[in-house]
Formats: sequence, C-alpha cells, structure tokens
Amino acid sequence: MGDVAGFADISPTTLADLLGRAQVMDIGIHPLWPSMPRVAGPAFTVRCAPGDNLMLHAAIHRAEPGSVVVVESGDVDHALAGGNVCAVAQRRGIAAFVADGLIRDLGEVRAMGFPVFARGVIPIPGTKQAVEPFGGRVRCGGVWVEAGDVVVADEEGVVVVPGARREQVLRDARTRSAQEADESLDTWEAAHRARIEALLAERGFEG
Repeated sequence: MGDVAGFADISPTTLADLLGRAQVMDIGIHPLWPSMPRVAGPAFTVRCAPGDNLMLHAAIHRAEPGSVVVVESGDVDHALAGGNVCAVAQRRGIAAFVADGLIRDLGEVRAMGFPVFARGVIPIPGTKQAVEPFGGRVRCGGVWVEAGDVVVADEEGVVVVPGARREQVLRDARTRSAQEADESLDTWEAAHRARIEALLAERGFEG
C-alpha cells in the first residue's frame, strides 16, 4: 500500500481541514459500533443496484487485503451484507466497509470487531440479481470516490483523499499534526482569543 499506511496516523479532522467539505462524507455514514478503531486504506469501489447486494458479495472475494470496500447503493430498505459476509471480508484482510446503505447481523459484526461505516441496520436482505462493474466512480455519503482514493474513517467521520494528491496531502497532514502537537493549550488559547477578538472588532461587536 506504500504511503497509504501513513494515513492511519492522521485524524479525519486534520484531513478535513486540508481537503474541505467536498471530501467529507455526510453524517449518515457513521461507525455502526462504538469505539471503532481508525481505518485507512485504498478504496475498492462497488456499485449495487437498489435492493440488490450481489456485487458487494462478489467484492469480498476480489478486494485486496488492506482495502476499504466503498459501496454505492442508494437504498435504505435492504441489507447489503450480514455477519458471514463481514467475517469473510475480515478473514481476507479487508480493512472495512464504507457503505451508503445498510447491513444486518450487527451483533455478530460488533463481536468480531469488523469496521463498518454505513447508514444503519435492517434485517431484510437484498436480492442477488444485478451485475455492475468494479472499480468505477461511485458516490457514497455525498462524496465521489474513485478506485485507489484513500479512505480514512473513525468516530470523527469519513474522509476521502484523492489518489492523485495523496502524497502531498499526507505530507501536509503530517506537518499540521506536528505543529499542533508542539503547541501548548496556553499558546493556542492566546492566539485563539486574539483572533476571535479581532473578528468581533471588525464586525462592530461591543461587549
């Protein structure tokens, strides 16, 4: 995975500050069990037709170890995957699912510790009929994702780093993280207060 592994040390918050709103998935895409560890890996993109989960079930046998399977479904009436699918994905070394849809068997998934970021849970499975190509551009949580983009996700949110920019973004993120680590709270507070007071004064606030 090369430089992708370095993103495991970078918070989605830091990446969001660098990349902006367009690369951050909406709040509906969230960790489905508490205290989920951060995941970072290249996107393996999957598109499932509404009500159908065939291509995600096929993807777990094709995605490379370390990859994050990113799923576009556009459906919140049927589950894309359940406990066995997640167990096989975990056994094959897939880092996580990030799905614009639902799963089922959450208790099993939580017990095995497989990271799933999705819209929620429903016990009704989808059908297995619709064939779609892998590796295409998909939309998940309001963000366009290309195969090979870097997905970083934890309890703070899900951020997509464009593959073509990942080396520069990683360098910038490391620099920003180091600067923040070296800054004491007293220093931050003083700079923050000065900036806020200046903004208030510019806008004519008195008080």
